[in-house]
Amino acid sequence: MIIAVLAAILFGTVFLTVQLRRKISSHDTGESTVAGSEDSAGDAGTSESTDAAAAETPGAVQENTGSAETADFFSGYTVHTAPSVAAALTGEGMSDHAVLINVNTGEIVAGKNWEGPIVPASMTKILTVLVAAEHLGPAALDEPFTVTIDDTDYSYRNDGSAAGFGIDETVTVRDLFYGTILPSGADAASALARRTAGSREAFADLMNQKLAELGLADTAHFTNCVGLYDAGHYCTLTDMAMILKAAVENDICREVLSAHTWTTTATEQHPEGITISNWFLRRIEDKDTHGEVRCAKTGFVKESRNCAASWHIASDGTDWICVTAGAHSAWRCIYDHVDIYQKFTQ
Repeated sequence: MIIAVLAAILFGTVFLTVQLRRKISSHDTGESTVAGSEDSAGDAGTSESTDAAAAETPGAVQENTGSAETADFFSGYTVHTAPSVAAALTGEGMSDHAVLINVNTGEIVAGKNWEGPIVPASMTKILTVLVAAEHLGPAALDEPFTVTIDDTDYSYRNDGSAAGFGIDETVTVRDLFYGTILPSGADAASALARRTAGSREAFADLMNQKLAELGLADTAHFTNCVGLYDAGHYCTLTDMAMILKAAVENDICREVLSAHTWTTTATEQHPEGITISNWFLRRIEDKDTHGEVRCAKTGFVKESRNCAASWHIASDGTDWICVTAGAHSAWRCIYDHVDIYQKFTQ
């Protein structure tokens, strides 16, 4: 009898403990779900642990969290031409190629030789950071990663721009994102590609997978992560505009592409870090564009001359993307964007 009573007491205690633990576990899950919905609108219910696990899984693509800044963008990545576009962009000394797209309607409202293929040069790096951001996710941004001689030599051998990282310098993945865009660093882009896919070659495959996902594979194909000239590396102006649109829709990319300056992590090689700049944004910020140029990336190889892609929010709230190529100088490229925004936005 005594044994039976003790057994009953013990069973009751275990039962209550299990129920209490279940209740606590359920309560914790509810808190995590709420936090996930606040951090990622449109992806409610995704916990931080799930995001971290996805970021650690090779090839796992992080979904865009969405943003109020891009809520008015048209859906998809297929544009159409406005009837008035025949009144094309003209002007002495202007870029050889140009297109202006209303990002709220998906309409091409102005253009000049915009339909054929161009050499995208370092505008390529917009897709580089987009692919990296989607595969790595925010959980990886503060992870350390070492820039190797392979990365620095890749930049040097190809006469590319560089962020200035030293051989075997360990910086954060976040630094690699900023180093890829602001100074257009081939060293940073190479390291970011290796961190994402294991090699630059494997990363190029991911870039073309993304082009296919965006519906651009018929007119765009990339062979490298930095924009080196190659016969198989090309896109149209509208392709690049849609790549920029997709990047602006990504929280990580939008933050990087909108930064005017950034100082990298302090290291033994650079005790005060490296301060880098997006000179397109810094040079256009005081110009009258009937609004604000929020994000931009430039490029140059001799086959494309000076080119740039920018996202502009007009004073009336309309979103625009302008892409140009074939300018005779970096300043001409900037003033082409200023002139186009002045003429067609309000």
